Amino acid sequence: MRLQGKVALITGGAAGIGKATAQVFAREGAKVVICDVSDALGNEVVKTLGPDALFYKVDVTNRTEVQQWVDDVVARFGRVDVLVNNAGITRDAQFVKMKDGELVKQMSEEAFDLVISVNLKGVFNCTQAVAPYMIKQNSGVILNASSVVGLYGNFGQTNYVATKAAVIGMTKVWARELGRYNIRVNAVAPGFIMTEMVAKMPEEVLAGMRAKTPLGRLGEPEDIANTYLWLASDEGAYVHGTTISVDGGIVLGT
Repeated sequence: MRLQGKVALITGGAAGIGKATAQVFAREGAKVVICDVSDALGNEVVKTLGPDALFYKVDVTNRTEVQQWVDDVVARFGRVDVLVNNAGITRDAQFVKMKDGELVKQMSEEAFDLVISVNLKGVFNCTQAVAPYMIKQNSGVILNASSVVGLYGNFGQTNYVATKAAVIGMTKVWARELGRYNIRVNAVAPGFIMTEMVAKMPEEVLAGMRAKTPLGRLGEPEDIANTYLWLASDEGAYVHGTTISVDGGIVLGT
């Protein structure tokens, strides 16, 4: 098993890509610790992850909660080997919308700040909490969730795109700063993935997504989870400071 005995922390692990990643890591021998803001979903998922798995209710925007989570995990297991910064949200809206020369709608400051707080500050908080432990043990893997929209932009997603582009930037900085301690840092940029949220979209929207993807289908959460697995394992030992697009080729037509 490729992650035998490794302690892996996964944020947003109660659903979607986070849930799939937790299940794949557990199957490969990792001691999986997930966090999420949903008690109900988190407690249900952790039952599928084996006897060593743990769930914590954590708001990644709250540095105190994050630090307590990481400290407790290290107190229990003695180390932390992998961090997957998966937690994220969307609050889509057009930047500004005009009609007949007048402003009729725009992305709210609240929507912008919330997405920045979860998707960007959350990644900062969690990584800064685990980094000292990884430095002390002279090993670790940090994996950050970006998106193809962070590379190419997307209509109506100023806030989300800003965070996903910034995550790529932070990945490159941390790769430079932490590589000397044998800590590998990489990002994954998913395309259209059939998560629980996406599955609820109208069929015409899903058809449009498939039409834009050269492989002709949406990705499954396991497609991303398997990429995280490869990067977290010894098979990805010389991959560092990069962003891997897992998108069915969608960037080719962007």
